Amino acid sequence: MSYQICKRCVMDNSSDPTIKFNENGYCNYCTTELNRKDNVYFPNEKGKQKWESILKKIKDDGKGKPYDCLMGISGGLDSSYLAYLGYKWGLRILAVHIDDGYDTEISKSNIKKLAEATHIELKIETPDAEQFNDLTAAYIRANVPDLAIPQDNVLFACLYKYARKYKINYFLSGGNFALECVLQHGNSYTAYDVVNIKDIHKRFGTKPINKLPLLSNYRKFWDMKVLHIQSLRPLNYIDYNRERALKELNDFCGFEYYGSKHLENTLTKFIQMWWFYNRYGVDKRRSHLSSMIVSGQMTRDEALKELQNPPYNEDEMKEEIAGLLPKLGISEKEFEEILKQPPKQHTDYKIDLITKSVNKLRIKG
Repeated sequence: MSYQICKRCVMDNSSDPTIKFNENGYCNYCTTELNRKDNVYFPNEKGKQKWESILKKIKDDGKGKPYDCLMGISGGLDSSYLAYLGYKWGLRILAVHIDDGYDTEISKSNIKKLAEATHIELKIETPDAEQFNDLTAAYIRANVPDLAIPQDNVLFACLYKYARKYKINYFLSGGNFALECVLQHGNSYTAYDVVNIKDIHKRFGTKPINKLPLLSNYRKFWDMKVLHIQSLRPLNYIDYNRERALKELNDFCGFEYYGSKHLENTLTKFIQMWWFYNRYGVDKRRSHLSSMIVSGQMTRDEALKELQNPPYNEDEMKEEIAGLLPKLGISEKEFEEILKQPPKQHTDYKIDLITKSVNKLRIKG
């Protein structure tokens, strides 16, 4: 298959077997997102009116309860800006942060500054370090693409726990159209297939994971239906601009930028910038830059220029990996042996049958 890059965004076929191009050379990703843009992203007066209506309902439904809504907070831009907006909107937010032991100092500082400035109640959950690291190490030994699945699953397991405990009906997500509408399908997998998680751990883990909260697709679906939990994306109802958001947060509480999307955590940095890139040829910047092209925050020429730079600093990443491996219980020699093995997919291991069907439909769509 010859190399092809989209003529409108910067997605390409070097690492994504699901990508398709039309007769104009435009890929399915930006084509799909541009077609649905006006139905999901409202950076205008219409968005303001829509959100005011939703906001009223959130507050009305929260009467008699300790909180109006729930959200996860990482110390990154999207969740931090959302927490700041929630404060301005007068929402009683319960914020949950997962301290997995890999937060950067900038991230820790950002979370502390934001919580103090907004007076948002912050719950910090610390998963069992030994078991969490063992599960993450199992994913590395399994040679699968998305090593962040243990992080994501534990986060949402905790969020739904609090939703059940306090009967919270609304989850505010920092997910947004402006900066992340383009998400690559190839070399990805759902975070909620507990069958897959347990099989990978059974084969490659060395310790039990009975202390880790895990959330299955079934439990997630059940909670959403029974508890009437609605997942909302408030950033889709405003003109969400990265540079402007960073400035507002800095002016508000001294928020510091950490360099690029998803780099507020050293484990996430390794996964996003090194593992995907070196094991699967996936340059995560392409999705992020293409999203900004679609939302009009960047031109294609600007994105191509940015892609000319290496995805990470080689010396800095070597230090990051040297610090990560001992915490994960993986020696440098074992890591080298893992890298000699051919990369695999999550579907090379046991998967939930319903998840399999849903995943097929998502890729076809």
